[in-house]
Amino acid sequence: MATKTINPTRMELTRLKSRLKTASRGYKLLKDKRDELMKQFLDVVRLCRELRTEVEQSLEKANAAFTVASAVMSPEMLQQSLMYPKQSVETEMTMKNIMSVHVPQYTFKTTNNDPSDIYPYGFAETSGELDMALTHLSPVFEKMLHLAELEKTAQLLAGEIEKTRRRVNALEYIMIPEMQTNIKYITMKLEENERGNTSRLMKVKDMMLAEQREKSEQRKLERQLNS
Repeated sequence: MATKTINPTRMELTRLKSRLKTASRGYKLLKDKRDELMKQFLDVVRLCRELRTEVEQSLEKANAAFTVASAVMSPEMLQQSLMYPKQSVETEMTMKNIMSVHVPQYTFKTTNNDPSDIYPYGFAETSGELDMALTHLSPVFEKMLHLAELEKTAQLLAGEIEKTRRRVNALEYIMIPEMQTNIKYITMKLEENERGNTSRLMKVKDMMLAEQREKSEQRKLERQLNS
């Protein structure tokens, strides 16, 4: 039975068949999009997990070196050594399109491209542990920015996957079955009407034949009476 009131006409049947064809094609495209988004999401999550492990390990090493440096250096000397940094950082953001999802892409730039130019102090009164701490800490900032990019990408992809999944489910379990049911209902109604019209035509034909036989018999009777 149809899920809503519809007109069982051939025009409505043609319209529903066209909608069903479009919905089936859209369902396939959305399903392919959902599968590709899931693949992209899993790749991003894997990279995110690996990069987070690297960042945590680097921060752990840097914190350990800073702890040792603060133990062998006076707090005043440690603060004075790090008061005026030599490097500054600039970040730029662009957008990248992944399966119609616009995700951020960050660019990390330093004013000086020399990787060794990260020590804002002389080496005479500082400890080697402080140098080691800065060496571990220097590449972490770029990795943390990349990690933020990956996490935001994963968040946006997850949202798009959820929206696409809802659309796929709506087409698969609601719209397409409803249209199929309506098409079946209209087809049955049209066939029923066709059978009804055929039955009426046959009755009309039988009535006309009966009327012709009656007239023929009446004419025969009249000729017999006249003879």
